[in-house]
Amino acid sequence: MAHINLLPWRETLRKKRKRDFGIQVLGAVIIAALAVFLWYMQVEKQIEYQESRNAFLKSEIAKIDKKIKEIKDIEKKRADLIARMNVIQDLQASRPMVVHLFDELVKTIPDGVFLQKLSQKGTAVTLKGQAQSNARVSNYMRGIDRSEWMKDAQLKVIKSQDKTKTGMSEFELTAKQANPNAPAKDEK
Repeated sequence: MAHINLLPWRETLRKKRKRDFGIQVLGAVIIAALAVFLWYMQVEKQIEYQESRNAFLKSEIAKIDKKIKEIKDIEKKRADLIARMNVIQDLQASRPMVVHLFDELVKTIPDGVFLQKLSQKGTAVTLKGQAQSNARVSNYMRGIDRSEWMKDAQLKVIKSQDKTKTGMSEFELTAKQANPNAPAKDEK
């Protein structure tokens, strides 16, 4: 007799295939979840690594900024020292200028002119005095202009008020102190 299987084999085969498919889907889901987890961990590790590099760079930048500030402070101190040295050199160079100024005042003053007051601001010299005549003041101004150490004599005021009955005129003139030994500066 022929062997006839009356058991529901197709249904059993269908259940087995369904179960195998479920296991395969579950395996694929687990493998996908594992791949996503590994990818997430790798990305997190790269982010951590980049953040540590950024922190290192920030600390190095802070150190460099501190050094730059120190360099700027040193450069400022250097500029201040150079300015002080220049002032000292200018003072040293101008020390004999006063002597030359007084020497030229004596050499250029003509007879009949008397100085009462002398003031100086920078290179500008203001002379106040009395003269026996306006011609003597003019002669004094020409003497200043011929001088090596003084130049640009300009008369500001001349008064002929004779309160003392001496016949003297009061005058005020300005001149510039010059240094013939100084290098000529180009004027623009």
